[in-house]
Amino acid sequence: MAPLSPRRVAAAVPRQFAPSARRYALPPALLAVPLSVLVPPVGLLCVAVALFVLWFFRDPDRTAPESGFVSPADGRVSVVRREGDRVRVGVFMNVTDVHVNRAPADADVESVTHRPGAHRPAFSKDSERNERVDVDCGEFEISLIAGAFARRIHPYVEEGTTLERGQRVGHIAFGSRADVLLPERFDATDLCVEKGQRVRAGETVVARQS
Repeated sequence: MAPLSPRRVAAAVPRQFAPSARRYALPPALLAVPLSVLVPPVGLLCVAVALFVLWFFRDPDRTAPESGFVSPADGRVSVVRREGDRVRVGVFMNVTDVHVNRAPADADVESVTHRPGAHRPAFSKDSERNERVDVDCGEFEISLIAGAFARRIHPYVEEGTTLERGQRVGHIAFGSRADVLLPERFDATDLCVEKGQRVRAGETVVARQS
């Protein structure tokens, strides 16, 4: 296989990133400079790590549909359950998924609450006790949930923020799950997705009322 040219490498790296990209990519990039001279294989590894971090924190533009509640995350639907009078839809983000989260619908943020907790795998039942940030939007709620490797949840919104469907609301560094707790007027018959289905943040409609 022919080696990648600098132009092909540059083309493979996304141009728009989540805010944490520089924080995680800069250390290995800086280490790559001296190590490429002193220990070339290790220097090359540092370059690869920096490029992986940039790719991981990619933040592509999305076009939201005109109606319906859209997925808050890229990944697979891992949770579909009823909680009292409401339905929760959770999306598990794999390492290959975009980790920027988006607003399911238009709303005004009423509160943003951080809740400390464990760091269990986001696909397990124990993840309900994980560290999380809950964004209360009145009729519905968005939850950003950390996983086994995620240690930083970065909300972009605060109390009083006006959201539009598909707008970026935050990201989780290296992982995990994002949920939407739908309004009470929605039930299982209004869901447009099922467990195990792949979805895209800000684009895939997860629930809609006719």
